[in-house]
Amino acid sequence: MTLATPSLSPVVIPRRLRLACKRVIDVVVAGSLLSFGAPIHLGAGLLVLIYDGRPIFYRQRRAGVDGKEFELLKLRTMQVHSTPASAQGQVGLEHPLLTRSGRILRRFKVDELPQLVSVLRGDMSLVGPRPALVEQAQAYDEEQRRRLTMRPGLTGWAQVNGNVTLSWPQRILLDLWYIDHWSLGLDLAILARTVGVILGGEHPDPRALERAEEHAHRSRRRG
Repeated sequence: MTLATPSLSPVVIPRRLRLACKRVIDVVVAGSLLSFGAPIHLGAGLLVLIYDGRPIFYRQRRAGVDGKEFELLKLRTMQVHSTPASAQGQVGLEHPLLTRSGRILRRFKVDELPQLVSVLRGDMSLVGPRPALVEQAQAYDEEQRRRLTMRPGLTGWAQVNGNVTLSWPQRILLDLWYIDHWSLGLDLAILARTVGVILGGEHPDPRALERAEEHAHRSRRRG
């Protein structure tokens, strides 16, 4: 006589619980980086002050989750009053308006460190679509507005697959792919790849972009 082996259904963790875990990770990691990275933050601020003067920080209104506005803080990397707000966040390392310290800070992403405060406040997450300019978000179509369904991130799927080497529509595609495939495991993979980007620079991944385009095409057909 053989006994039937009971089938085990995979455990499905509710999305709300997974998002709560994501928030806990955000707070723990951001708090640790702010505490233990204090010498780096201080040194970067002094670098801006000594070589480029005041202001040390650059402030800008950005669109957060559900379009709620918040103030994004960066170390200043561009000449004062030299660049319109719409150009910020899409500047390569060879841009003529970058300051002397700005190229170094941007190359190693140190200018983004003040945004850890926004992560602690809950305006941002460690991983997610990069926060859009308010006027950009207001002009989103219905599909693009899905970028606003998750907290914007310090890093994201588009950032580890090309970032400024990509066009804006390509970044949108990658962000929407991330939202539809989000998991804690994917977040951890993006954080690990972010270290590689910091050390090795930004390089587009044609395979990631191809997957995102195929996913968008299938979604439109289903819609």
